[in-house]
Amino acid sequence: MRILMFGNPLLGHLLPMLPLARELRKTGHTVAFATAANMANSMESHGFALIPTGPTTETAVAEVTRRLGPDWLTNGSPEGVGEFFAGARVDLAADEALTSARGWAPDLIVSEHCDYVGPLVAALLKVPAAVMAIDPALEPDVLDALAATGHARYLERGLDAPTHAPAGQWLLDLCPSSLQRGGDLPALERMGLRPEPHQAPEGAPRAPRAALTGRPRVLVSFSTAMSAPDRLGSVLKSLSSLDVDLVATASGGAPVDSTGLDPDRVELVTFLPAAELLDGVSAVVHHGGSGTTFGAAARGLPAVVVPGMPGQQRQAARLEAAGAGLALPMGDQSTPEAVTAAVARILAEATFTTAAHRLRDEIAAMPSAAEVAAHLITSAG
Repeated sequence: MRILMFGNPLLGHLLPMLPLARELRKTGHTVAFATAANMANSMESHGFALIPTGPTTETAVAEVTRRLGPDWLTNGSPEGVGEFFAGARVDLAADEALTSARGWAPDLIVSEHCDYVGPLVAALLKVPAAVMAIDPALEPDVLDALAATGHARYLERGLDAPTHAPAGQWLLDLCPSSLQRGGDLPALERMGLRPEPHQAPEGAPRAPRAALTGRPRVLVSFSTAMSAPDRLGSVLKSLSSLDVDLVATASGGAPVDSTGLDPDRVELVTFLPAAELLDGVSAVVHHGGSGTTFGAAARGLPAVVVPGMPGQQRQAARLEAAGAGLALPMGDQSTPEAVTAAVARILAEATFTTAAHRLRDEIAAMPSAAEVAAHLITSAG
């Protein structure tokens, strides 16, 4: 069987799809990804062909800004989300995607739940379609905006527009029940899919890491937007007041001793797969992205979340409600001292780790990528 996987050209949207892609390939099926050309290195390093399709994120953002004005990025409105994922990106990608997919001839299309190009192509080609929910269920107003924005794109191509978003036959849900939004999920056949921390390509050498010292190790992993040197440095300096070792993801390459931090207690890394970053860690400070949230939860690690956007704030609140972490105010509203106090609390109070272990066990009981791959092939065949 030939499976074409569609996703937005963002690592946080594509990497969660890799475990299922690997399992499908392992059982003899042909798998390729369809997204913007600038993601080729990331996908091809894992051995998957990339079919260049659609605009880069920067181009799509510029187009939505032209249509809606500059405020849409900061106000987080459902209309802006709908226009980006189900409007501008579809308008800029659909024709190219259809031509490429028709030539590649997939038997099954799998899309991450913020990709609205894949489901449209599947409807046009009349092939089965599955949607992978890489985040907790989106809020109802966002789902309504996505469905409304996508409506015209279906009608203008002579298709019946789906009444809900996302659309397809199967919903492959990476979110454990304890972190779900609650309420009604989209009317698709739902199957849980165990989230896995991102792994390096098979056979890739492991990067050397600082040795464990016996002190708790705290991982600080913010998004690129939140990891500006001044911001990250302030948080790390404050956390250094605790009796912990720190490992932090940083977009720059400055050595630790040039930041005024103790190189014996602080390790800066530019990029490591989450599966390696989380080794030996006692707690995580992060921005609330689903990859880090689910990866830390799968390892049973409590977290302090400093959200970067409203969707991440809602996700942080769910983690706190599950008892497995603390949610702080968004971005710069959280001081380094507040982050430090929260980390000290989750390290000192065993209830956070106990709840994180419950979440880990819940994730471990979810269907594996191998089980989901087998179900998909049987159902789509």
